[in-house]
Amino acid sequence: MKRIVTVQDISCFGKCSLTVALPVISAMGIETAVIPTAVLSTHTGGFKGYTFRDLTGDIEGIAQHWKSIGLKFNAIYTGYLGSKEQAEIVSKLFDDFSDDDTFIIVDPAMGDSGRLYAGFTDEIVTEMKKLCSKADFIIPNMTEASFMLGLPYTEDYDEKYIRDILVKLSQLGCSRPVLTGVRLDDRRHGAAAYDSQSGQFYFSFRDNINRIMHGTGDIFASVFTGAVTLGKSLEQSLEMAVGFTYDCITETLPVADEVWYGSCFESCLGKLIAYVNEK
Repeated sequence: MKRIVTVQDISCFGKCSLTVALPVISAMGIETAVIPTAVLSTHTGGFKGYTFRDLTGDIEGIAQHWKSIGLKFNAIYTGYLGSKEQAEIVSKLFDDFSDDDTFIIVDPAMGDSGRLYAGFTDEIVTEMKKLCSKADFIIPNMTEASFMLGLPYTEDYDEKYIRDILVKLSQLGCSRPVLTGVRLDDRRHGAAAYDSQSGQFYFSFRDNINRIMHGTGDIFASVFTGAVTLGKSLEQSLEMAVGFTYDCITETLPVADEVWYGSCFESCLGKLIAYVNEK
């Protein structure tokens, strides 16, 4: 059985980060270990008065114990990291727990809609760039890509612009960047990827649904991570991640006012298992 470790925060209520990654990757038939970077009572998207406990001081102890018992991983997948210190610790995790057969996947979760998340500065952008330089795959959205490349954020672009962004992302040191939240017109929404070794670009789209849903980026990144770990190609992994994310969005639409804090991925997991088993 393949084994992944994912490093990100956990919200006790709300469908994002570890509460998405753990069930989704497990449903794909992959053993999933976790290193929580923080514990929140809820996620921060729309909730007020949430509690927050930083777990930075616990990460190195977890890693040391794992090293002492000889744990190995087929992939290391990182999501939201709340500080420069956490990013530096994760960089060391890459060194300690990866070898030539370990995929490193970085979701540089630090912004959306043209803005960094509250409390983030250019310092975290610099640290994320360093992490991305060590990764086999990175999964930024358009905002995160713009900040890491020092480019102005725009929603007015064409396919050539997306290709140029992907090439520039590969020049950070990651050979296979993936770009999410790509819209080439008002009708299609999806993601794009680039294999710098072959020079091949890949695009995957579904019908555009003009509604914001929390946790969809985490769903995409989790499925993509699971797919590449299982040996799917870059093109197959991109298509699976876009397809399942779209399934979750359409499943949520009828109850979106009630389940405003996330996407109804749970009832779609059967479809994900079927995707995994497709040849």
